[in-house]
Amino acid sequence: MNATNKTLLLFFAAVLFAATPAMAKTVKVDIHCVEKDVEIDNKGTKFPAWTFGGTLPGPVVRVTEGDLVDFTLVNDEANGHSHSMDFHAAKVDVLEEFDVVKPGSKKNYKFEAKYPGVFMYHCGANNMAQHIAKGMYGIIIVDPKEGFTKNYPKPDREYVLVQSQYFPDSGDAMAIVDNVGSTGSLINGKIFHYDPLHGAGSARTLESKPGELVRIFFVNANVNEAAAFHPIGNVWARVYQNGNPKNVLYGMQTYNVAVSEADTFDIYSPADRVTHNAYVDHNMKAAHHGAITIMTNSDEADPKMGKGDNILPR
Repeated sequence: MNATNKTLLLFFAAVLFAATPAMAKTVKVDIHCVEKDVEIDNKGTKFPAWTFGGTLPGPVVRVTEGDLVDFTLVNDEANGHSHSMDFHAAKVDVLEEFDVVKPGSKKNYKFEAKYPGVFMYHCGANNMAQHIAKGMYGIIIVDPKEGFTKNYPKPDREYVLVQSQYFPDSGDAMAIVDNVGSTGSLINGKIFHYDPLHGAGSARTLESKPGELVRIFFVNANVNEAAAFHPIGNVWARVYQNGNPKNVLYGMQTYNVAVSEADTFDIYSPADRVTHNAYVDHNMKAAHHGAITIMTNSDEADPKMGKGDNILPR
């Protein structure tokens, strides 16, 4: 083979390799249903929750587009209720894969993560509204198989924010359905979780350095209320509807996130000064009852925040 043919062969091999998406893999996800008391504010107020994995929200599930999710739901024997798992990223049979699991039992099913984006997961057992209000919700992130692009750049930090309504009397299922008795808004399981300005006992904010690209994965796990997500003192550089990089909007002041919807928000802080932003639900009832998150943009930002396992600070 002469030099010209070798060069052409190497060229076409390189093009073929570059155009081939990353090999899909099987990702095993095991989640236990745990019924326990949890703290729903920074003062230590207890709430009798039903949870995935013992936390509000449940664990972050992260896969890549095309992956096969091998999922097992375990309903611990000590629990008093049946539960199920509804992944909004799955294409399955609702009567089969999403069927209820009784205490002391488990269920396994598989699905391919066909679409990139961010999706809610939640319990679908009857009464669904009650199970969600009790705390059975979380996020699954499906990263695009193409990776980062010009319109979906690599962020410096990532954070997950999951908003949900707080119903103190969570035993009245039909009141929850009728939106009666909601007295607070939880962000990642707590009222004013990251807001020392308004939340008694809160001692932390989200953190980034000036000028960094921060990506927010936001889930509206409210039972009944849309969330008008707005960054006070800034503008969303990009909003990815349902987290899909192909569904991009630019320069958005506020974006309405429907009930059970999840979206991705990119934001840059000014690079030349220390600033603070408040990410709020501009529905003032929600904001004044807990749906405010403070972002501190400072050179002193913790280098571990917004990275790895710290994208959802507990």
